[in-house]
Amino acid sequence: MKVRFADKDWERLETEFRFNRGLAPGLVKAYRKRIQFIRAARDERDLRQWASLRFERLGGNRCHQHSMRLNDQWRLIVEIETKGSDKAVRVVGVEDYHR
Repeated sequence: MKVRFADKDWERLETEFRFNRGLAPGLVKAYRKRIQFIRAARDERDLRQWASLRFERLGGNRCHQHSMRLNDQWRLIVEIETKGSDKAVRVVGVEDYHR
């Protein structure tokens, strides 16, 4: 799938080795790995298929968003964008699941 980013820092976090956006090294590594999973997926069904990702739709006023596990505490927040037959994942952010 194609990957888009809500802001340039999320894109930099994927590509710039020394940039960490203030996140712990293990979280940065998990983030980069998840982006690779997304890029390898054909569509969101592939993401749901990997149970360890815990790809889930959020509720309430965020029902247009999904979360994906980075570790026990942190989640990657994404939106699925559809333009015709093209689908892309838009990375919105990383959030502490326990807050």
